[in-house]
Amino acid sequence: MDPTRRRGVASVQDSQSCIPLSNQLKDGDIILLLTPGIVPEVSPSNRDADNPPSDPFEPLGKALARHHPWVRHVPYLPRNGITGTHVVHISLAAVVIFVISGPPRQGQPSQVDLAGITRSLCEHHQPQIILTCCDTQELGPLEKTFPTIIAAPSCASADLEAAADVLFGGEPQKPILPSRSWLVEPWDGNRDVSEIFDLWRQCFPEIFHLGSYQFQSLLRRDGYAMHYVVRAPGTSQILGFCATYTTYADRGGERLLGSLAALLVLPSYRQRGIGLSLHEHAVRQLTKIRGICRLQLGSTFPRLLYGLPVDSPFEAWFRRRDWPITPLSSTPGSGQEVCDWFLKFKDWPTTSLMPSRLTFRPCKPADFDMVLDFVEEDSRKKDNMGWYDQYAKLANTMNVEDIVLGLEGGAIIATALTYAKNTGSTVADDLPWASAIADDVGGVTCICVSDEVPNTANKRDAVMIRLLDSCIHRLADQGMNKLLIDAVKGGDEGFQSMGFQKWARYRDVWRDD
Repeated sequence: MDPTRRRGVASVQDSQSCIPLSNQLKDGDIILLLTPGIVPEVSPSNRDADNPPSDPFEPLGKALARHHPWVRHVPYLPRNGITGTHVVHISLAAVVIFVISGPPRQGQPSQVDLAGITRSLCEHHQPQIILTCCDTQELGPLEKTFPTIIAAPSCASADLEAAADVLFGGEPQKPILPSRSWLVEPWDGNRDVSEIFDLWRQCFPEIFHLGSYQFQSLLRRDGYAMHYVVRAPGTSQILGFCATYTTYADRGGERLLGSLAALLVLPSYRQRGIGLSLHEHAVRQLTKIRGICRLQLGSTFPRLLYGLPVDSPFEAWFRRRDWPITPLSSTPGSGQEVCDWFLKFKDWPTTSLMPSRLTFRPCKPADFDMVLDFVEEDSRKKDNMGWYDQYAKLANTMNVEDIVLGLEGGAIIATALTYAKNTGSTVADDLPWASAIADDVGGVTCICVSDEVPNTANKRDAVMIRLLDSCIHRLADQGMNKLLIDAVKGGDEGFQSMGFQKWARYRDVWRDD
């Protein structure tokens, strides 16, 4: 490929597509920098016994750390080769950068040969990058052995710093504005929404892209939403945005769930305190609201994202802000995985014979008060905040029939909310992702299955299958061919056995106020 150059530094080839490293690395991923142990030449007049010469590759380590702070700089001595210590460091690294300073000196192994040994020690998922700091023609052919090669003219600090910039995809970002506390102000729903929409698309992968109208309708929620922005001083340009909501937690209407639904910072302005200023202001404003009993990282209703996406590079950042993200813990709200599940109706298995006393049908207006009582009780026991409100919003509407009931001997033992595009459902207004996937995708949410009715606990799976089967038939009657079930905790094997696939994965993170 034609090399691209910056200040004399060339990207010779990158057949493993690992540059820019900013697209490969997450918080906590280690860059291992292996550099030859070279003692720089110092004239006798400049020699200082108390301050011996520093490692000439130290500027490279510092320049890399400005882009990504987790850098381990480990020298290697050509005469000693790659030792057991190096092997340990290689095993812990996400990326290995091997520096070659020149052809071998007399009596020493070739640095190119040592780079080959290092490459053999790297796992398949670990990119190895060769950085040459000399005339590469003196090293012989490298392209067939090493998939990614960066060439710098010399070991001079300026060349090494330029090489670090190339590795991360560009010139170092000039500190246009210093890191500090930023002015946070309420958003302007009339003028800001278009710019925030663009910011959302810059900050999230394509799977989480919404249409403009959907996005606006989720943000504009009078009485429920409080959103904030940081602007470039003296202009209206938005550098960061934070969306927050309040939702009724239960039937009483006095307890509220506060949601830190989204925190976005323009990529070129990150690590300057904008996110921190927005976060601290938003949390402070939420905790001032009378009745707030819990803060959630993500949002329940209306839904932007249920929680922090699994493998988010910002997980450690939120952990440092006292969000209890410890996924291996059994404590609720501490980062356990929650999934959205996707199903094509053609993959749904034929349901087997179920106990004859179970019946499933759409809700009728006469059932509605009993449904609300059932949902309130089940949600309270299982700590499903905001679910009661989703059912209650259907009162006195035609969409009451979107509730699917499971009954045993006249008693409600299960409920689920279905919704589809263009049916007037308030549930569809709060949960945009089904219709965002495709027009023929319906949704199922807020599934309640009782553990209290006699003989229900030992056939819970059977009840769930029949309930979902009834939901599928209702959605199929409305022209749907697929469905999305949101925010499911556990049950992976069961859902996979029924033909479901994971659509999105989140961390369930919240803290009681």
